[in-house]
Amino acid sequence: MRRNCLQPDMHTFPLLLKSFSKLSDQDPLLFFADIIKHGLDLDSFVRNSLISALANSGSPRLARQVFDENPQGDVIAWTAMIDGYVRNGSPAEGLECFLLMRSMGVKADEVTVVSALSAAGSLCYAWIGKWLHGFYVESGRVRWDVFVGSALVDMYMKCGHSDDARQVFDEMPTRNVVSWSCLVAGYVQLGRCKEALLVFQDMLIDNLRPHSKTLTSVLTACAQLGALDQGKWVHAYIDRNLIELNSILGTALIDMYVKCGCINEACFVFDKLPSKDLYTWTAMISGLAMNGDALGSLSFFSRMMCSGVKPNKVTFLGALSACSHGGLVEEGRKLFDEMRDKYHLDPDVDHYGCMVDLLGRAGYLEEAVKLIEEMPMEPSPSIWGALLGACVIHKNMELGEYIGNQLVNLQPDHSGWYSLLANVHLEHRKWDKAASVRKSMKMKGIDKIPGVSWIEVNGLIRDFVTSESLSDWELCEMMDTVWRHIVSSIYDHKVDNINISAGD
Repeated sequence: MRRNCLQPDMHTFPLLLKSFSKLSDQDPLLFFADIIKHGLDLDSFVRNSLISALANSGSPRLARQVFDENPQGDVIAWTAMIDGYVRNGSPAEGLECFLLMRSMGVKADEVTVVSALSAAGSLCYAWIGKWLHGFYVESGRVRWDVFVGSALVDMYMKCGHSDDARQVFDEMPTRNVVSWSCLVAGYVQLGRCKEALLVFQDMLIDNLRPHSKTLTSVLTACAQLGALDQGKWVHAYIDRNLIELNSILGTALIDMYVKCGCINEACFVFDKLPSKDLYTWTAMISGLAMNGDALGSLSFFSRMMCSGVKPNKVTFLGALSACSHGGLVEEGRKLFDEMRDKYHLDPDVDHYGCMVDLLGRAGYLEEAVKLIEEMPMEPSPSIWGALLGACVIHKNMELGEYIGNQLVNLQPDHSGWYSLLANVHLEHRKWDKAASVRKSMKMKGIDKIPGVSWIEVNGLIRDFVTSESLSDWELCEMMDTVWRHIVSSIYDHKVDNINISAGD
């Protein structure tokens, strides 16, 4: 158009600037000189587009500079600034901008309220979110549409108010896939994965087609619960509906399979992905480590290095965990040194914990103690606990007793430390001291934390909690029932050559 000597007008630049929201490697300031040259820098339509483009392209400071040069900013300009701060990880500045807008008498619209709710949710400021809800939505100052409703659900979920989020969702006049996705993702973030899967089922019954973000949340829920059948159904749904398997969705699928113990399926998904980013590689490295394949995990780590992808702290944590599970002491030492010296990443307490666990399991107790003493941060109880477990394995009574007493003093309400300390005494036949630890635990009213297990039966997730309330008679009756089912299944399936004694 410019080569044909046609002059741009107030409608040209907003269209050009809007395209920058879909580009990550272009600078909106390229057109700034042209805007001034053609005298359009004072046009509110063009200026608002420039503010939005700068904010969305990761330059909120420049956007604010352009914004401050406008003596009479309208609600569109203010909203662009608030949204820009939130998108660039500065929700506090976004809320400050919103309050400044109110103080200047500019009335907020639905888009402004959505941006403010997003800022409140990011900061977990439930009181501000509730005020926005009551002052603008319930009072009718802004129209309660699907975007405002979805923002309210998202805000309440991020603040941990799941009941309020569900109430808003149920009262919404209209709902779309974004509304459902906010509810599913919120339940997953709060660790209520069973509710997330139930909401997803209701969404499908409502004939709404989930997008990739919804499926990512559902796969995360399946991974947390070990719901392999439902995870496989989601995978089949992705293939059946030709949904693009991008790196985010592919990583969630890999994570689900590795946490369900299906390494071959995870590798199949990994190989099928057209592009693999850092998170995809990390999911495979951590997953293989979790499933005990230390050499496979380190092999993927080497392949990632060769592909030119640089590891981050989480990647090193997965590789160090693999070394710990596999007893690969030399490899672990090398990785720990490379993390600091080659990649200039400062180890966190979790990295030190992996190294202490690795050295302790291998019997290098003195080196583990020295590493703890050299830590730049205060060692966590879990690090001392890893070393205490190693003392039990290698029967180091003196060190184990010292660490056990330290842990009991650090966390007097943690039942696990009492149990480990008692085991140290039992290993050395110090029955009186072991009994004294158990007695102290009982006198303080400290109960062992019950174990919880999940099992998937016919697509339904059922959870079981350990209990000590069964009497001996009830336990025997339950075992007898289990035994009869075993015998019945053997005869039903005509299994031959099985020799099971009553003692078994």
